[in-house]
Amino acid sequence: MLLQSYHLNVFAPPCEPGAERWSVKAALDDDIGDVLPYLNAMLKGAIYNHAAHALTFRMGGHAMAIRPREIAISNLRDQNAAATEVQHVVDIINRTWDRRTEITPSIEMRQRLKPMNVFKLLPATNCKACGQPTCFTFALKVTAGEVDIEQCASLFTEAFRDKREKMMLLLESSAN
Repeated sequence: MLLQSYHLNVFAPPCEPGAERWSVKAALDDDIGDVLPYLNAMLKGAIYNHAAHALTFRMGGHAMAIRPREIAISNLRDQNAAATEVQHVVDIINRTWDRRTEITPSIEMRQRLKPMNVFKLLPATNCKACGQPTCFTFALKVTAGEVDIEQCASLFTEAFRDKREKMMLLLESSAN
C-alpha cells in the first residue's frame, strides 16, 4: 500500500462564498509522485503534466487533481461526499500501485476533449433519447464526464457508423 494516511480540508471555494458545492484538499503523509505515470496510463481522460508532477481528470462530475503530496477535488455536495470521494481516489492510487508491475507507465500528455469536437460527430437530431434536451448539451456532459457516449443510441446505429468510428478514435486519443 503506497498511501496510508492523509488529512482533509473541506471548504467552500473562495470565489463562491456561501456556495452549495464544496471542495476538498487532502494533504498526503506520503509522497506518491512515483504512481502518477501509472495512473496516467490507467485513467482514461487523465491529463498528466510530468514536469509539474500533476495529474488532472474528471470523474462523476468532479474535477480532480493528484500531486505528489495532495489530492484536490471540487464540485462536492457536502463534507461526507468529500471524505468518500477522497477515499475512492486513495483506493484507486493504492490499487494502481499494487498492480504497477502489470502496467506500462506513461508520461504522455493528452489534450482535453472539447465539446464542439464531440458535437460535430453526434447525429445532431436532438432526439432526447439520451435524456438531454439537445445534442450540444449531451456533448457538454460527455466532455465533463457526466454521461457516457453509449447513451447516444442513434450514434450506435448503422446510419452513423462513420461518425461513431471517428468519435471512438477521438475519445480514445483525448482526455475527457
